[in-house]
Amino acid sequence: MLCHALSCLLSYASVGFALINFQLVVADSNVEQNAEKPHIIFILADDLGFDDVSFRGSNEFLTPNIDALAYHGKILERLYTPAICTPSRGALMTGRYPIHTGTQHFVISNEEPWGLPTNLTLMPEIFQKAGYSTNLVGKWHLGFAKREFTPTYRGFDNHYGYWGGFIDYYQRRSQMPLPHYSMGYDFYRNLELECADRGAYMTDLLTDEAERIIHANNNTKPLLLLLSHLAVHTGNANEPLQAPKEDIEKFNYIKDPNRRKYAAMVSRLDHSVGRVISALEAANMLKNSIVIFQSDNGGPSVGLFANSASNWPFKGQKNTAWEGGVRVAGAIWSPLIAQRRSLFRPTMYIGDWLPTLAAAANIPLDQTALRLDGLNLWPALSATANSANSANFTREIVHYLDDVWHVAALQQGDWKYVNGTTAAGRFSNVLTYRELYDTDPRSVDYFATVKNSNTSQVLQRYDDNELRRGHVNQLRNEATVDCGNGVQRGCNPLWEECLYNVAVDPCERNNLASLNEYKKILKRMRRRVQQYRDTAMPLANRRGSFEYSPSRHRCLWSNFLEDSPSEEFFVCGLYGMPCETATSVEGIKMEHT
Repeated sequence: MLCHALSCLLSYASVGFALINFQLVVADSNVEQNAEKPHIIFILADDLGFDDVSFRGSNEFLTPNIDALAYHGKILERLYTPAICTPSRGALMTGRYPIHTGTQHFVISNEEPWGLPTNLTLMPEIFQKAGYSTNLVGKWHLGFAKREFTPTYRGFDNHYGYWGGFIDYYQRRSQMPLPHYSMGYDFYRNLELECADRGAYMTDLLTDEAERIIHANNNTKPLLLLLSHLAVHTGNANEPLQAPKEDIEKFNYIKDPNRRKYAAMVSRLDHSVGRVISALEAANMLKNSIVIFQSDNGGPSVGLFANSASNWPFKGQKNTAWEGGVRVAGAIWSPLIAQRRSLFRPTMYIGDWLPTLAAAANIPLDQTALRLDGLNLWPALSATANSANSANFTREIVHYLDDVWHVAALQQGDWKYVNGTTAAGRFSNVLTYRELYDTDPRSVDYFATVKNSNTSQVLQRYDDNELRRGHVNQLRNEATVDCGNGVQRGCNPLWEECLYNVAVDPCERNNLASLNEYKKILKRMRRRVQQYRDTAMPLANRRGSFEYSPSRHRCLWSNFLEDSPSEEFFVCGLYGMPCETATSVEGIKMEHT
């Protein structure tokens, strides 16, 4: 059972958030304030598959700019997130597990009247108070029913993008997969409807805005820029996968038409990374920047919002507790990192970024008030590769704790415990396989493709030595996950507990829960799950109402709890309402029915 507020507060204070066997330096009041603050550029992909960045070994389609960022910087070898959008973004913004933000069950669907609790302090608020220019470009998905839920009320100086979970790549509209809710327009600059550049491809449009912010900043003020892409989330059900025709044609060798479109969408995302790096260099900002790229969760290969993403070789996908849902591709680059061109092997969590980046920026944090679950990993990230990777690092991650769907998943060091699963277990297997025959022609000389990318050409200027073929091949081989050939003991999470050592069994094929030698570990983790359950906040989810539909709000996804519904219903088809009439009643009314 979820606890009451007072008991939650008391038990939350008594539960440790991590087991740490090496010293982590916490950003506290003793941090020096006079150091120059770095620019922080965080590029967040949406629903990108683990195997859909080619630095993980796939040659089906290449991502040379993302790969170059990884090879010149650090590959985040064991990077974890919650398994779905709103909980993941809430963890990034707060440094807390979803059970400590009330988002542990599901996403905020556009028609639902709730948001990330306003009594929580978010990352942009902290950086804003420290003198940063704080900017969000793209997706929010943490609530918009009231204005106080929206980005510019939560610490962002500027927001350009959409408030909900997804939009069409060209029309900026979305329709929730529920009966009776209409299509709605969702694109804003701060709180004002944004209609300029209609028809532009969304990945390019968001990158244009990121470039504009970078050039306007021009190294005059510390910059926090979260470029939160729509790519590669699906659009609306009538045309879920969208990319420019010329990009799709580049991947004609891919037989599956959906996978072909998806490859084009990833390619445009990869191009965006190269453009951002070039813009930072042109603005003379890279010399004091931290650039991060990662996905918000695993890719949805099949089912709701499926985009044909591949999480090979892991089982599971988005909205599951398996590695395919929670382990994501990611990389970090900065000249402030002493030993680049390496793999960062300690386990990371998306909630670590708040304390980690605050430490990098010399921003003190009130640990008591924030009650972070995330850890400051900046000392390990910025240290020498040997000292960072050889550290005896054991930490906990609550991957899932949902008492509606009855799913619990906890990691302690290399041990992962899973009890229950989503979707009646339909996504608890390996859902995709690496394509060996449809290969990108550029993979014939993979190294040359990466080295000639915009990202590599720029970042090479910050390296002491030239990027070499042998080193790239070595890093790529190390980043390719090997499932091993150990004894396999299957696990049916609907009927039994599952226990894995994900260091030696990353593909979760060998369930150890029934073996006597692991009974103590199983018991310890079962007890720990209950301790965390006692700290969980009540679910924040709220059901929507048909009065919140865009058809009652001039075909807009608006702040519907504050904007009174119209007495008329509006026709809100995909192409039925031009943007310029979005704020005008004339021409789009229908009779009340």
